[in-house]
Amino acid sequence: MIYWEIFLAFFIANLLGYGGGPAIIPLLQNEVVNQYGWMTLREFGDVLAIANALPGPIATKMAGFIGYEAGGVLGAVLALAATILPSAIAVIILFKFVDLFKGSPRVKLMTKSVQPIIAVLLAVMAYQFFLTAFEHSGIFHLLFLAAASYLTLNKLKVHPSIVIVCALFYGGIFLS
Repeated sequence: MIYWEIFLAFFIANLLGYGGGPAIIPLLQNEVVNQYGWMTLREFGDVLAIANALPGPIATKMAGFIGYEAGGVLGAVLALAATILPSAIAVIILFKFVDLFKGSPRVKLMTKSVQPIIAVLLAVMAYQFFLTAFEHSGIFHLLFLAAASYLTLNKLKVHPSIVIVCALFYGGIFLS
């Protein structure tokens, strides 16, 4: 039963996750944390941070790790397959209709109308992570990491992956 749940959770999230990586994260969080309880919100945040620090698509890295945690090697394989299948099927089917709808104002309007929904989902997820970070690490560490991240990203123009890795080390040293 766990294998079916793994496949279904990742398939649904990736089927509904219009736009790829960032749009899928709140949907995955709902399935993994709220629906099935395979991880806590804090653990999910840790997996997300590590997935962001590594090269490649976020969704597949998260699927592999979460699938492995929930169901071993077979769980990882099923989660990865469920992550890839919706896009692969859509590309195969929709490729035939690309030329018909390429310049359609309705398609452009649909694309524009979905963007605010994705932004709200990401904002809600960021707020939940903020609350979790505040509860577990305290205001000092939270404000220090936020300020240090802001300065290094915006003022010093350091690559985001370096900032994430440094924050991971900081958390490992001072918050464990």
